[in-house]
Amino acid sequence: MTVLVTGGAGYIGSHMVWKLLDAGEDVVVIDRLSTGFRWAVAPAARFYLGDVADEALLQKIFAENDIDAIIHFAGSAVVPMSIEDPLAYYDNNTGKTRILASAAIKAGIRHFVFSSTAAVYGPQPSSEPVRESAPPRPETPYGQSKLMSELMLRDAAAAYDFRYVALRYFNVAGADPKGRAGQSTDGATHLVKVACEAALGRRRQVDIYGTDYPTHDGTGVRDYIHVSDLVEAHLMALQHLRNGGRPLVANCGYGTGYSVLDVLNMVTRVYGRAFRIHMAQRRPGDAASVVADATLAQRELGWAPKYNCMETIIRSSLEWEIYLAHKSGFDVSGLHKVFAAPSV
Repeated sequence: MTVLVTGGAGYIGSHMVWKLLDAGEDVVVIDRLSTGFRWAVAPAARFYLGDVADEALLQKIFAENDIDAIIHFAGSAVVPMSIEDPLAYYDNNTGKTRILASAAIKAGIRHFVFSSTAAVYGPQPSSEPVRESAPPRPETPYGQSKLMSELMLRDAAAAYDFRYVALRYFNVAGADPKGRAGQSTDGATHLVKVACEAALGRRRQVDIYGTDYPTHDGTGVRDYIHVSDLVEAHLMALQHLRNGGRPLVANCGYGTGYSVLDVLNMVTRVYGRAFRIHMAQRRPGDAASVVADATLAQRELGWAPKYNCMETIIRSSLEWEIYLAHKSGFDVSGLHKVFAAPSV
């Protein structure tokens, strides 16, 4: 059987493709390359250039490949942009998920793993790690578009021979420990990538949006999860569905929060160079603190994180940024010389 990975040329999707191939799976990728890269797709995967809303292309893919499962990453994920252009997010994240799910059901594809987000929770009244039972309160079109997709999948599973797992990501960072994949999008807004680019001198500064939150240092606190642990959770979700497991919505995080300043200080310590930091105003839709309770994924899927260490996340991210710098012709001489030794 074959797994279709949508958005498989993107950051998380490319890691997923490698993980599936490592597990002996046959893999097909569909990606329109709006933010992904053709070179990021593992050579052993079959690639189709196009949009997940192209029903004719989906029919072609389903006819040419014995697909039994879809892992759906394709979508838009920049919160401020969703506020500026909400209808584009509802179209790309919600409307196209409906088209994909409908095509899958018509083709008899029963297993669907969905890339959701902690943004469905919005600001929670408690500072405790958030559980899946918390009422969703998305404050941005991005979070709302993902929640609407979850609801569609829930209703589809109740009506058809179709089952799904929706994984609610917290803040994804890091790169493949084997150096095969990483966050490569130009102008990415992920804090860890931005900080690593700044440390290497490839970005002028790092902006901190909000310094007056009710946290230990006034900056926003997030739960950062290594991308390799995240794709491992997807693989286990796929196995769960193939084994007849029930539909499931589960958090993917570590249950430990780091502030923006915590992250920046770790990058400085690991890399050995300071960089410019600019304090800015809060952004609409940003919560003070969002940390996961991932007990459900651990219990139901048997998920056991292996890379739950901020230093590990930062180190792999820096190594990937050095690779990208070299790939783009940037002078990388001396970069490793200041790269700090691992903590012991």
